[in-house]
Amino acid sequence: MPTGTRSKERGIRVVITGKGGMGKTTLAALLARLFAQEGKRVLAIDGDPQQNLAATIGIPKAEAERIVPVSESTAYLREKTGAGADVSPGGLLTLNPDVSDVVDRFSVPVGRNVRLLVMGGVKEAGGGCLCPEYTLLAAILRHLQLLEDEVIILDTAAGLEHFGRAVAEGFTCAVVVTDHSYNAVSVARKSAVLAHQLGIGNVILVINRAEAKNDIHNACGSEGGVAEFSQTIVLPFDPGVSRADPAVTPLVDSDSAFIRNIETLAAAIAGRCESWSPPVR
Repeated sequence: MPTGTRSKERGIRVVITGKGGMGKTTLAALLARLFAQEGKRVLAIDGDPQQNLAATIGIPKAEAERIVPVSESTAYLREKTGAGADVSPGGLLTLNPDVSDVVDRFSVPVGRNVRLLVMGGVKEAGGGCLCPEYTLLAAILRHLQLLEDEVIILDTAAGLEHFGRAVAEGFTCAVVVTDHSYNAVSVARKSAVLAHQLGIGNVILVINRAEAKNDIHNACGSEGGVAEFSQTIVLPFDPGVSRADPAVTPLVDSDSAFIRNIETLAAAIAGRCESWSPPVR
């Protein structure tokens, strides 16, 4: 499969997807911190309706709970799309709203070089959806390619279909997270196919919480890889992740195999390497 080449104009634009409960939010937070440590300007986006990225990336719980997702800001929704409680369902909806101010108005600084934007969820999603929340959030994703941030990381709900073509227009890499279970791997392979259909060339498989060589074999088969993916990265099980919950970002300063392999993943996302990470012993 083609590994893809990131655009210098757009920088690194990565969407993280996969079955629920696989560790997508943890991975998004750690990647944001690692890229920031390199001196890159990072915009981390929470596109999951559960909205856990704020706490995971290190924002104190009380402050995280005060963040209003973009999709729940009725004033902004009305301003940009024309939707509102006093507008009839058959009213006109602005389908291509100007969202050039969204990051300045809604993003929250998180330490050095990182900003967080909580987008929130949608009532409906997918092709043909004309609900105002989806219209607004899809416009935000399309706008991302115009931003000057060197790295944009989108943490999604399970599956890429929620934003469809809007993801394809702005993202250069998809990271699909799985464990070794059959159901999770099946979802991962379907996500990879969809990512390629959307035109995302660099699709990386991450096998999370691997405890034994059999976990890798179960996920990838005896050939040692999965055809739908450009590369495969294995993240060994690390009890430190659950101990650090919810704020996992202090782990970036540890010298664990888990963090070293996430560093390998960051390099793969940035196009600095194309390699199978060290297997679990």
